[in-house]
Amino acid sequence: MYVVINIIGLFVTIGVAYLFSRDRKNVQWKSVGIVTAIQLFLAWFLVNFSVGRQAVIAAANGFNWLVGTAYKGIAFALPDWVPTTVAGAGGTMHGSMNFVTSALLPILLVVPLFDILTYIGFLPWLVKWIGRGLSFVTGQPKFEAFFSVEMMFLGNTEVLIVSKNQLTQMNEKRNLTLALMSMSCVTASIIGAYTQMMPGQYVLTAVPLNILGAIIITSILNPVKVSKEDDIVAEINPPVAVEQADGTTVMEQPKKEPFFSFLGDSILGAGKLILIVLASVIAFVALANLIDSVFALTGLKWLSLENIFGVCMFPFAWLLGFSPEHAFELARLMGTKLVTNEFVVMGEVSKNVLAHKGMFANQHAVAVLTVFVTSFANFGTVGMIIGAFKGLVSKEKVDHISSNVPLMLVSGILVSLLSAGMAGLFAW
Repeated sequence: MYVVINIIGLFVTIGVAYLFSRDRKNVQWKSVGIVTAIQLFLAWFLVNFSVGRQAVIAAANGFNWLVGTAYKGIAFALPDWVPTTVAGAGGTMHGSMNFVTSALLPILLVVPLFDILTYIGFLPWLVKWIGRGLSFVTGQPKFEAFFSVEMMFLGNTEVLIVSKNQLTQMNEKRNLTLALMSMSCVTASIIGAYTQMMPGQYVLTAVPLNILGAIIITSILNPVKVSKEDDIVAEINPPVAVEQADGTTVMEQPKKEPFFSFLGDSILGAGKLILIVLASVIAFVALANLIDSVFALTGLKWLSLENIFGVCMFPFAWLLGFSPEHAFELARLMGTKLVTNEFVVMGEVSKNVLAHKGMFANQHAVAVLTVFVTSFANFGTVGMIIGAFKGLVSKEKVDHISSNVPLMLVSGILVSLLSAGMAGLFAW
């Protein structure tokens, strides 16, 4: 019965997207159907097919090995923060280290590593060809397909910054599509932190599912027709005019920044990211506790943020294939993630999920929650995206995006629900 409910839930998610669509008549259902079929196949392959399951487990082990390597650097600078067994073996240990050590400090290695792969040209090359293949198979505009893959590696605000030339050439409707898609990404450089707190298999399953889910949901919410003349991908680093000694002007490619200067900036950027995540987690948890303390003054024992979230998200959680009791618990966690961020929820449930305790003794619950929380879809992300657009495009385009903030939130929620529903369909 719960499998049937899970299937119905997928149709309901797409139906809700249709209800919120800005242009229902022009939804390209053929393209939506193709991408949905690919997402369904990918979910089955990665969750239920032995080869796919082994592939994502191997990838998760690779990230864990990378994080374990980072612990050696942490142990050198902060020996009291890392157990000797972990620092010596290069492995991972969840229970004996605090959140900062186990999840955040390894970012100081992972972010520069991905930046180096970008510097030498490997990641741009990989993104370009995956994006082209995705556009060819799905029928999506080239840049939208390119963008959906690129944001997985660079992050939602970073990918917008490097896409400035493209954004200025695109109309406000296509800019809104990119804003909607940006609500559903997860940066590869922070996956290592996620795999220390949640099952790596499902964390890595969520990444491609979110890419395809973002294409599906945004194609329904904000359908856009792109002419052949406009269906291009602008250069990230276009040639610039350089004046010669004889007074003539030639177009030249910008010179690369010296490697060690680049690496220093990357490490500083990783440090800033750690501080941002840490500050957000502390502030959100404290604010949530403050609100609950205020609610407690009313004398109503049932009145709390957790219960409010549970009521709001309960129908969607139930449609993911859960009993009413477990659906309410899942809904509470889903709502908490949307208002705060994924780290708050991961920190709360990590021990029970990894130990398969309580409702998480059920593999379906583990898969659904892990995939749902593995994204940047929350209220704080809205501000980050709009802030990024303000420095890149005209005021008219920013105003158009700002007027569609509710649609951005709907997009992030629906993509997370669709990805979680797809993964949960094959995990019982």
